[in-house]
Amino acid sequence: MKVGVLSFAHVHAGGFARLLATMDGVEVLAADPETDLAAPGEVRGKDFAAQLGVDYVDTYEELFAWGPDKVVICSENVRHRPLVELAAAHGVDVLCEKPLATTPEDGAAMVEACRAAGVRLAVAHPVRFSPAYLAVRDAVRAGTAGEVLAVSGANNGYMPGERRRWFVDPELAGGGALMDHTVHIADLLDDLFGGIPATSVYAQTNNVLYESEGHVPVETAGLLTLTYANGAVATIDCSWSQPQHHPAWGGLSMQVIGDRATLEMDAFDQKVHGFSETSRSGIELPYGVDLDALMLRAFLHGDDTGPIGVTDGEAGLRALRIVAAAYESARARRTVAVR
Repeated sequence: MKVGVLSFAHVHAGGFARLLATMDGVEVLAADPETDLAAPGEVRGKDFAAQLGVDYVDTYEELFAWGPDKVVICSENVRHRPLVELAAAHGVDVLCEKPLATTPEDGAAMVEACRAAGVRLAVAHPVRFSPAYLAVRDAVRAGTAGEVLAVSGANNGYMPGERRRWFVDPELAGGGALMDHTVHIADLLDDLFGGIPATSVYAQTNNVLYESEGHVPVETAGLLTLTYANGAVATIDCSWSQPQHHPAWGGLSMQVIGDRATLEMDAFDQKVHGFSETSRSGIELPYGVDLDALMLRAFLHGDDTGPIGVTDGEAGLRALRIVAAAYESARARRTVAVR
């Protein structure tokens, strides 16, 4: 199977390329021609491909001439739409980094382009492959928790602008922490509720964090309160609040409150925690499964290979609509409808 990686802009691009290169029967070819937005010191293009040990071509046209069976898009958020439409025009299934796009209008156009071309559009939401989430999902579907009344979720992490400057550019990223981290929990709730949509959102944001790093022109913290059509209420903490020198990049936790039981999960805390006297710092030794690997295998070989499938374009669009409504709410300082 031939798999193309389009752009190294996203911080996950290197990890995806490395994983694909280790999979049996998979050939990987990368292209990263649009490096005009990279900051000084960011390794991109042919040099980054050499570090990863994957083959490289200079243009997307050369990559598609190679005849990929599937492609993975890891560009800046604002460039997702033209690359997805390019893949659709070549009849190639595509896995697009999250968020799907920077606006619902672009997201809807991407979904329609892939539908018209008869190709699959998937969105990179690996957390739904977490065994911790799947245990919560199974308990909810079995009725163990009863009717879900409320959900409290948090997706915190480093400020990614330290590694890729475009993440803090409002035009290229579409926003800051709210755009970057809301969608993961929104996707879990979309799956947990079987696609039942959010109907309204109230959001507050600020950029108080990282003042010592200089001015960051996007929000670095956010809190959303969502109401769903099934009556459930959910909160999402989407802040870039992880200290830069913490041993873990961040995490995702969720508490699901039903009328019979409360369920708790932590997607990334399968670790042995300790302290190093040598480095005089905390250490974390992970032992959990690689969620990116599970997601990539499901995308390449079919959703019937595991207990859950990759997020599709429609679900990615529903999450994006929540984000758009949250930004509107934060600006207007009132509850707004999720259109």
